[in-house]
Amino acid sequence: MKEETDSVTFQVEGEEINLKRSTILSDQVEILLPESFDVMDEEQAKLKYPGERRPTLIYTNENATVNIAFNHTENKASNKQMEEVLKGMVETFENMYPSAEWLNKEVYEIHGKNVASMELITPAMDTEIYNFMFMMELDGKLLLATVNSTKEQMEDWQPIAKEMMKSINMVD
Repeated sequence: MKEETDSVTFQVEGEEINLKRSTILSDQVEILLPESFDVMDEEQAKLKYPGERRPTLIYTNENATVNIAFNHTENKASNKQMEEVLKGMVETFENMYPSAEWLNKEVYEIHGKNVASMELITPAMDTEIYNFMFMMELDGKLLLATVNSTKEQMEDWQPIAKEMMKSINMVD
């Protein structure tokens, strides 16, 4: 029997953010997600994530300043390859954002799975963006999860993003 928390509450700017256990991606993955977030509609997703490589599933807060995105890619991946996946992703982001401020890059073991994680601050048009990304193998393919907020919101969202990552689990 697994000991899983069904909800955790954080205080963000005087507001309670309740993370509730949710099942996503055709009921294949369990993760704690903010109860107050909704799935981003397609129109908004196209604006926020232009191009064909848009995430499969995007949750956002009321004013779309914090996004949680999941992309079950077509890229083949195995549990053993997460170190290599992390190196490749770091290299890609270093090329895309040479001025990025790196906070962390590491592989964790969570519920028996290797989960690669990277944290960085990247420049955007009118602000800086806090990016917390974690990757793992799901059905032989790479599952990529991202939590984004502005750098100003990072202090509030960093512990929430880490809690979400720690909660991720495959549904048996």
